[in-house]
Amino acid sequence: MYNRIFSNQLRFFILTCCCFALSFQGIAQEKTYQLSSHILDISTGKPAAGVTITLSKKENNDQWKIIDEKKTDANGRIKDFLPQTSNNLGIYKLTFHTKPYFKQLGQQSFYPFIEVVFELADNEHYHVPITLSAYGYATYRGN
Repeated sequence: MYNRIFSNQLRFFILTCCCFALSFQGIAQEKTYQLSSHILDISTGKPAAGVTITLSKKENNDQWKIIDEKKTDANGRIKDFLPQTSNNLGIYKLTFHTKPYFKQLGQQSFYPFIEVVFELADNEHYHVPITLSAYGYATYRGN
């Protein structure tokens, strides 16, 4: 009888360890990204959802190459630009396509789009948000 109880406890322990190892492996293999962005519409105090943002990289010939294009989520965020690699160094540009956003709100905007140019100089995470209104904007390096 003791062997059966010990055997069941051992099976449970081994099963628990395997499940933990598999869940840890899933976490360890989760994809990370080096760049994110966010838009806060300061005229409403709310995130700007559904805004297209284009990511471009400056090439050696001084031309811009489009790398990715996404729409902000309901929280005004894009969390998954540039998969984390060691080769993302360079000069980048985020183009925030604001005219359609303001048109949808029934407003005119002085800025049909906003371009923010910045340099990735290391492998750290960069967050490049803007605060926005129809006649002004600000940007900064967030975290």
